[in-house]
Amino acid sequence: MTKENDLWIGIDLGTSSVKAMAVRADGSEAAIETRHYPLSSPRSGWVEQSPADWWNATADALHALLSQCDGTVRGFGLSGQMHGLVALDAEGDVLRPAILWNDNRNAAQVDEILERVGGAEALLKLTGNPMLAGFTAGKILWFRENEPELFAQTTQILNPKDYIRYCLTGDFATDVSDASGTGMFDVERRIWSDRLLEILELDRALLPDAFESSEVTGTVHGEASRVTGLPEGTPVVGGGGDAVLQTTSMAIIDEGQLGVTLGTAGIVASAADHFPGNPGAALQVSCGNAPGKWHIMGVALTTGGVVPWLAEALAPLNGGEADVERIAELAAESPRGANGVRFLPYLVGERAPHRDPDARAALFQLDVRHKITDIARAAIEGALLNIRQIRDLFVEMGLPVDDVRISGGATGHAIWRDTMVDILGSECWTVSGGEQGAAYGAALLAGVGTGAWHDLDEALSKVGTQQKLTPDPEATEIYDDAYAEFTSLYAPLRAARTGGSDA
Repeated sequence: MTKENDLWIGIDLGTSSVKAMAVRADGSEAAIETRHYPLSSPRSGWVEQSPADWWNATADALHALLSQCDGTVRGFGLSGQMHGLVALDAEGDVLRPAILWNDNRNAAQVDEILERVGGAEALLKLTGNPMLAGFTAGKILWFRENEPELFAQTTQILNPKDYIRYCLTGDFATDVSDASGTGMFDVERRIWSDRLLEILELDRALLPDAFESSEVTGTVHGEASRVTGLPEGTPVVGGGGDAVLQTTSMAIIDEGQLGVTLGTAGIVASAADHFPGNPGAALQVSCGNAPGKWHIMGVALTTGGVVPWLAEALAPLNGGEADVERIAELAAESPRGANGVRFLPYLVGERAPHRDPDARAALFQLDVRHKITDIARAAIEGALLNIRQIRDLFVEMGLPVDDVRISGGATGHAIWRDTMVDILGSECWTVSGGEQGAAYGAALLAGVGTGAWHDLDEALSKVGTQQKLTPDPEATEIYDDAYAEFTSLYAPLRAARTGGSDA
């Protein structure tokens, strides 16, 4: 029987920070805490992190969170960055820094996988997805080929959030949505692809069992209770990969809505009540966070991330300070269309709309009249024109795109919200109740798994639309022209880089 002072805790283990959130029985936020940790890039294209940093930050955030809450913790849910590789030995110790979702070192292994399987169409029949350089499968092959001594010691490979689960419960488990992003999961059947693992000569025992998102996978053990403050025996549910659960937290689990999330990366996503297939492998298809649901998305690797990049680049001219807020202010001083400047936002390669880990960013059409204000606006517009190009992939698949809900940190700035609405040329709604994204969704899943709500639909009934944003027809006309220019730039750049003409 749910009581008024019952609490459900969710965490979102992001790329730069972990967010811990407590939710009450009525679905409202009780408290929230965030802790940050560093990234490492030992070589160009490599991105790594210390799992110990994740655990220390998570434990600290949970202690601080629980000190603010007057209630009884009934369940715990996890979300986190997808596609990572955490390698553990037989003692459960971490063998090397985690390789993250935006690490592109394994392009050669992606080609190797496709060759072994017999091509992209054959792979689609096994998993329902393309093989991307960000996916875990290619990372595992890279690990095996380049660090064989460490690989030989590896007995378990986990996604990032599931390492936190292991620290809490001592159990090896994942959920079907996060497993979908490994490149080794049969998304239609919601199980690991034994055939693909056989082809790649990977032992199934290396991978954890996969549960539905609201299923209980274990309970908090005594040592974790001491470190975090969570009550011993607290049920821990499967949870979800952040990109999937972020969309779910916007109350998008049924067909008919399109969700756009503007964070460091950009996510365009919708839901389906059936496995939708993936013609041409243009998008990523994942298991949804409720049984019998699927999630379709395109991920742009750099969206909101263009602003901190530009702020860092300009920091030497600002006393060494990277002023992120100032970039948005500068962009607002340039007119729509950035006086003709165009920016391709592929700072760390790209996943959608182009599967190209070697793609790089570029500025076009600069002349002596242009100012930093135009470059700042062009960076934001380029990131959002890229989002429109992903949106158009959904149109090509025949999926609905007119009911658009938006979320993510960048939407807190008017220039991001207004520019996106004008570029998409569609009405958009901000959402209330799910502002904290995947951490909120993780807490709701914990509630579903422990009986607070009958199902995810009931839990998400607390989330509603908040603010309606309407495009300016004149601005949309300007951006239609900019979009035509933007979409013509990638192919010749790729051809110049590769010495070919393919796009």
